[in-house]
Amino acid sequence: MLTMGDPAGIGPEIIVKAFRERPELLRQMVVAGDAATLLRASRLVAAGSAPLIVAEIADLDDLSAVPSGCMAVVQACRLAPPVEIGQVSAHAGRAAADCIEWAAKAALQGRVRAVVTAPIHKEALASAGVEYPGHTELLQALSAQHLGLPVDALPVRMMLGCPGLNTVLVSIHVSLRQALDAVTTEQVLQTIRITHAHFQRIGVAHPRVAVAGLNPHAGEGGLFGWEDRDAIAPAIERARLEGVNASGPHAPDTVFMRARQGSFDVVVAMYHDQGLIPVKLLGLDDGVNTTLGLPFVRTSPDHGTAFDIAGTGRASASSLLAAIDAALTAALTF
Repeated sequence: MLTMGDPAGIGPEIIVKAFRERPELLRQMVVAGDAATLLRASRLVAAGSAPLIVAEIADLDDLSAVPSGCMAVVQACRLAPPVEIGQVSAHAGRAAADCIEWAAKAALQGRVRAVVTAPIHKEALASAGVEYPGHTELLQALSAQHLGLPVDALPVRMMLGCPGLNTVLVSIHVSLRQALDAVTTEQVLQTIRITHAHFQRIGVAHPRVAVAGLNPHAGEGGLFGWEDRDAIAPAIERARLEGVNASGPHAPDTVFMRARQGSFDVVVAMYHDQGLIPVKLLGLDDGVNTTLGLPFVRTSPDHGTAFDIAGTGRASASSLLAAIDAALTAALTF
């Protein structure tokens, strides 16, 4: 299942483009969104050719009635009036959240095999009163609630990947000051465990997990900071005692290059930008975000809502298509 994303951003456009570029996906994917918004995007993307036909349905049980060649849209939200493209609004943020919640519940009930989320705008989400800063935290909370668990009992991590590089983050959407405080032995060890389990689940029997240091040169034995020696190294040692093929802490300015050269399957990064900058530099057009630790498969494109080009038809569906392919592949073994 695809979620529409923020209706003021490029999400609806790239969804339509993905289906136009890969018509076979019409038989595999359904969209949780607003049919009128997807129809507007379909007409925009068509640019003089025949637009993709949008078929609105009330529930997944109605899929059998959708004609061949049509894009099935479960009406997961209502946008009246339509949002203004390229503008932050609480109206758009609420619609995006409603779509995410609809898709997550369908996945948690086993009605869909995977969820692929189009980009949302965090300011719009906050304006709508959503207490979670992004997809990862919202999906974690919804999953924990479904399972009857406190949120802390269902730890999740963000993995960003592109051809040749995968990186998993110890902390996600927090300030850099808070991210430094999150570099503890327990947090790093938990990240290594979640990473190892994910790669085993997708068929890598003995994943090579490289752990990046926090400080320059991984601290140089404490000369440039104590975290690498006193927090990160003990986590790696404990993981190795559990049978995980983990190594490090590696100098963060070279470990991503080494991973891309084939030395490692994945890099555990200490904070958001440390891990995302190399992935986005190498593969923004086909990068994929995967949430590890959820009870269902969730991926998304490795970019945002791109309000500056929303409504122009210029946005590329490459990263979304990569996210769809990653979800379909992961769903086979999940």
